[in-house]
Amino acid sequence: QVELVESGGGLVQAGGSLRLACAASGIIFGFNTMAWYRQAPEKQRELVAMIASSGATTYADSIQGRFAISRDVAKNTVYLQMNSLRPEDTAVYYCYFQQFRQQYWGQGTQVTVSS
Repeated sequence: QVELVESGGGLVQAGGSLRLACAASGIIFGFNTMAWYRQAPEKQRELVAMIASSGATTYADSIQGRFAISRDVAKNTVYLQMNSLRPEDTAVYYCYFQQFRQQYWGQGTQVTVSS
């Protein structure tokens, strides 16, 4: 089993920055994928950014050039640096972890961007 603990959400003005962190603990192997998803009110959950254990990254078009995902392999922690935040980035952000077809989700952290 893997447990995910998120931190770093909050309220910020448009144009501001936030950094999310997600620490994974439990039985963790070298090959895995970590990601951030988000879900705004009355919308489906969507992928924000993903990073593989190789370091390969994938980003949603809507956040290209503004957000950056990174990971500390030794700490089993993934980060999401969010810059130039917009009101439409307001959502609950969820950490995601996958290994050997097993998927795990964090509890979610609220990000609110005021205009």
